[in-house]
Amino acid sequence: MSKFSTPDEIFGPISIKKLKEEDKYERLTDRYLPGANIVFLDEIWKAGPAIQNALLTILNEKIYRNGDTDLRVNIRGIITASNELPPRNKSLDPIWDRFLVRLEIGKIQSFGNFVNMITDTRNVYSDEISESAKMTEAELNAWDEAIDDIEVPAEVLNTVQLMVYKLEDHNSRPNNVDKEIKIYDRRWKKIIRLLRTSAFLNGRAKVDLMDCFLMQHCLWNNPTHRDIVKEMVTESIRKHGYSMAVNLNMLKKEVADFEKDVEEETQIKHTVAEEQLLPFNEEYYELAKTTTQFSGGYIKISQFRTMTREEWQVTNFYDDEGNLRNRIKAKTGPRENTVEVFHNNEKIVIDLTTQKKERTEIIFKKPHKIIEEYWETRLEKLNNYIDAQQEKIKSSAPDEINHLTDNLFVDADRAEIVTANLEEVRTALSDLKLRLEKVQFGYLG
Repeated sequence: MSKFSTPDEIFGPISIKKLKEEDKYERLTDRYLPGANIVFLDEIWKAGPAIQNALLTILNEKIYRNGDTDLRVNIRGIITASNELPPRNKSLDPIWDRFLVRLEIGKIQSFGNFVNMITDTRNVYSDEISESAKMTEAELNAWDEAIDDIEVPAEVLNTVQLMVYKLEDHNSRPNNVDKEIKIYDRRWKKIIRLLRTSAFLNGRAKVDLMDCFLMQHCLWNNPTHRDIVKEMVTESIRKHGYSMAVNLNMLKKEVADFEKDVEEETQIKHTVAEEQLLPFNEEYYELAKTTTQFSGGYIKISQFRTMTREEWQVTNFYDDEGNLRNRIKAKTGPRENTVEVFHNNEKIVIDLTTQKKERTEIIFKKPHKIIEEYWETRLEKLNNYIDAQQEKIKSSAPDEINHLTDNLFVDADRAEIVTANLEEVRTALSDLKLRLEKVQFGYLG
């Protein structure tokens, strides 16, 4: 369409016969928009006000006013395409709001697909669908009724409610005054209808959280909103993702108390003071030498660590500014934290500068047999409870998780978000099981 398009092209020409014989201004709508089931409108935002006003009535009421007659249209879907979004003005906003699903399509990314597109000679407008595969009006009406009966469970309603809150919170922030994402109540009603339709076409009797990802295509008004809305939808679904009612906090406390009891009974902490080498500038050890036979007073930590007691090696000694002062044969000394040097045919043992540090040693003691038996009983009860919860997850997990990756309209990788809460519970139970194994090793050895 363009600004020069006329209503005749969209809604049908004026019936000259009725105008002459009956003085009625009516259009011949057969094979035009009012008589169609599926409508495609190209460059809709370039159409003039006369077309847009009539289209708005059709979108709102499914009625086309043909002269003095209200003609109920049987349009099942309207698809539009445009190279630009509608200009922001009050006359076009109502029409833009009526289109529920919004997809931004870029250019063809794959060169192979691009080549296939430009070399394909098939007539894309030809009807190649067999009559047996086409749906009858009665079947469509039956589908309408069946879609109305699709259940919308609590986790889906909670997700929608959280999305409403997130959008309101976004709009209330002062820095988002010019970035508001306004969603009216009728759009939420249509979104629920869309989710029901997705569930129905996927062969389910109720909506699941995978269907909720479709909301991200319904809630943006311009491309700058898309990433914001997508993040909101993902967070909302993750929060209300499928899970199991396991009191993890209670269980974690039980395991932590068990660990504490075993530690207090089997471990005696003993603090000892010891001499540790004191690094200088994080790179050297300082020689606590009294001799003045050579001037170097520092040895690199890296070189000291390669020295042995058995073999002499040429060693570099530095002053406090890092300048090389001597190259002398040396090896580790006969005592801890010492170095032995061979200088002027004389062997000299020199201490390295150290500092006193406290270190905690743990001495393990064997618990009394009666305490061991009590702990074994306690351990068995905790393990049995964890095993029961793991089995419950396996056998009683929501049926929805069995078909999350089969959704016709949502990428399978989104299933990880839906099951994130359930996986967290599984992981937490496995971690607690491992902690209990470590506790048992702590008192049995």
